[in-house]
Amino acid sequence: MPKAQETAVYTHGHHESVLRSHTWRTAANSAAYLLGSLKPHMRILDIGCGPGTITADLAALVPDGHVTGVDRAPEILDRARATAADRGLTNVDFAVGDVHALDFPDDTFCVVHAHQVLQHVGDPVQALREMTRVTRPGGLIAARDADYAAMTWYPASPGLDDWLELYRRVARANGGEPDAGRRLKAWALRAGIGDITATSSTWTFATPQEREWWSGLWADRTLASAYARQATEGGHATEEQLRAMARAWREWGKAADGWFGVLHGEILCRKEG
Repeated sequence: MPKAQETAVYTHGHHESVLRSHTWRTAANSAAYLLGSLKPHMRILDIGCGPGTITADLAALVPDGHVTGVDRAPEILDRARATAADRGLTNVDFAVGDVHALDFPDDTFCVVHAHQVLQHVGDPVQALREMTRVTRPGGLIAARDADYAAMTWYPASPGLDDWLELYRRVARANGGEPDAGRRLKAWALRAGIGDITATSSTWTFATPQEREWWSGLWADRTLASAYARQATEGGHATEEQLRAMARAWREWGKAADGWFGVLHGEILCRKEG
């Protein structure tokens, strides 16, 4: 088994404002590029499962198969287990794991999936090699990541410009790559994967309810999450600057013509052999 090479710090942490976003995610809104390839009997590994909402959706889609969710943070797995239990799912389990050195034999899973993971790891190419190693020949490796530099919004907001520049700086100081979406295909090629389908999709927040939710969670993250602590302790921003960015988020959220788009890169790769 390869030695773990995890050097990145998870930028978001698991503050309530972060879980507000993570628990909103479903297979439909976060893994649509993969769903048409699933079959009822498949065995799936869901990497970086967090609170388990996508994991549970995948388990429901493979009723004759099995899904294993792994995450580096043991404390979040209790939330994931509760999510699965609340849905009455019996074909899912969870374990602590590092994508750089997965604790599974070669050729174990039909599908290995990672959503918003590769942007946060120390070595995304090694992560993809490990994802490929534990995938069965003919199986699928699937990854989707946002691309922060490609995020865009209206109306213009200098405060949100400051937020985006700060977030990218903090994420890179933590050892990650916030503009991962555009790099997924390149990383897969470097990992030795040959059969790659690269696509993209978006999240859009434009209705009053969507704007209130998206702006509120980011305003709260900017003030109270692990990211906020890393920003101040790392010397990247003062608390006053963070408060100004949080105000900018809430002001944008109140704009009747407000619109926010999040671009995601996606790769769906078939393991040869």
